[in-house]
Amino acid sequence: MSQQIQGQVISPPNTLQAKLGGRFGGIDPEALAKAEAALKGLANNFAQWMNDELAKLDAARERVRAEGYNAETAESLYFRAHDLKGLGSTYGFPLVTRMAASLCRLIDDPSTRLKAPIVLLDAHIDGIKAAVRGNIQDDSHPVGKVLVEELERKVSEYNA
Repeated sequence: MSQQIQGQVISPPNTLQAKLGGRFGGIDPEALAKAEAALKGLANNFAQWMNDELAKLDAARERVRAEGYNAETAESLYFRAHDLKGLGSTYGFPLVTRMAASLCRLIDDPSTRLKAPIVLLDAHIDGIKAAVRGNIQDDSHPVGKVLVEELERKVSEYNA
C-alpha cells in the first residue's frame, strides 16, 4: 500500500530585489550627481594631497636609509605604497596607481619583503615622483608607458 505525501511549495516574495532596484541594484542619479559635484569641488586640493602622499612615501624611504631595511621600515614603506595605489587614480594619476601597485606586489608578502632589491624599491619611488612632477597622468604618455611596463616587468621577473 503506497502512501502519497502531499506538500505545498511556498515561494516567499523577493523583497530584496525590490529594495535593491533590480538585478544589480539601482543607482540614484541624483545621489551620483551630488557625489560627482563634491568630488569636483575637492579636485582643487588633489595636487596638494598628492604631494602630501609623496612626502610620506619619501619619508618612508628615508627611514629605510637611516634605520636600515627592516621589518618595521619595510612595512611603513608598504603602507605608503598601498595608500598611493588607492589614491593615485582618485587624484588624477592612474599611472601612479599602477606603479604603486607594482611596488606593492614587490613587497606585499611580509615573509619575503626584506629580500626585495632596494634598487627596485627606489626605481618605483623615483618613477612615482617623476610622474607627478612631470604631470604624466597615465600610460598614454610614451615615457610613462615605458616606465611602468619596465617596473612591472622587473617585479614579475623578481617574483618568478
